[in-house]
Amino acid sequence: MERAASLPDVRAEVEANHDENRWWPTSISDPRMRMLAAGWSTRVSYRMIETYARVIASADASGFDSLVAATDAELATLVRPLGLPRARIDYLRSLAELFGCWEKEGTDPTAESADCDALVFDFAARVRGASYKVAQCALLTARGYHCGIIPVDSGMVTKLAPALGLTLPPGAVAHERMRHVLEAAVHARSAEFRSLITNNAYEVTLPTGAQPTWFAHLVLIYFKRLYLNGPAPRLCRRRPVCSQVVDCAHPTRRA
Repeated sequence: MERAASLPDVRAEVEANHDENRWWPTSISDPRMRMLAAGWSTRVSYRMIETYARVIASADASGFDSLVAATDAELATLVRPLGLPRARIDYLRSLAELFGCWEKEGTDPTAESADCDALVFDFAARVRGASYKVAQCALLTARGYHCGIIPVDSGMVTKLAPALGLTLPPGAVAHERMRHVLEAAVHARSAEFRSLITNNAYEVTLPTGAQPTWFAHLVLIYFKRLYLNGPAPRLCRRRPVCSQVVDCAHPTRRA
């Protein structure tokens, strides 16, 4: 983690997305809309982020209740630029059903006392098209960047976990297992993770008393994107045996 946080290109991406994330903007105030945005961000590439932002801004201007009341044809027109309109409409419909169930059960997903593990499990089980990774993102965006949740996407499971030396169970539950491992690490060594911000001169705002889980997530997700999606020539092929990971003395390419 220390080596990844020290990389200038990782730092640039983290700084650009820490205080105001383009995928989950703080300008959206309704927690329901935040959870919708998290689900609609799936299967949208970084190249389409401007398109995604326009769709989400249009949806937010309409309001969650208006979206639920809209016809499938109207919703299809809205989400068509993102692709997979049927899947996104189904996500919205089942998300609205979940909110109705939570209201009857007296469950507030934004409450400080809420059991995040139970919420993730319930969300993944009840919302069509949602998995553990979508549920994690939805709860993170609803509760705020610094709520303590570290969402884990597929690339983190398949590419980052081996680089970190983590052994995960097969199937979707790997996302939850890795989340628990990462969150426990940050909580156990919070001061050390905070020191990475100051020692590497990160220009980010971490609220007083907040665990640096959001910072850790961004460092890991952008290290994965920049160095493991390829892989980059600076990445050691002997990870996780080599502790330096990048820019070590081992050859990175076979002759």
